[in-house]
Amino acid sequence: MVKIISKSKFKPMALEYFRRVQETGEEIIITDRGKPVVKIAPIREETTVTAAILNKLRGTLIKYEDPYGPVGLEDWDILK
Repeated sequence: MVKIISKSKFKPMALEYFRRVQETGEEIIITDRGKPVVKIAPIREETTVTAAILNKLRGTLIKYEDPYGPVGLEDWDILK
């Protein structure tokens, strides 16, 4: 559940709120004059989507012998 608090209540107890977010995973939204301005959320490990994309790319790197050499010279019409 998301907790909503005002900026004035957050400021003196900021460290306590940070610890609560870290321990419980609960998100906190801080408001300024009733409007939400900041959301504090725990950093999660790799999301499943990110992990799936990286796993799909894993092992697909092609070895390139001369990484600083020119590439595709035959594709440039001006060099012909």
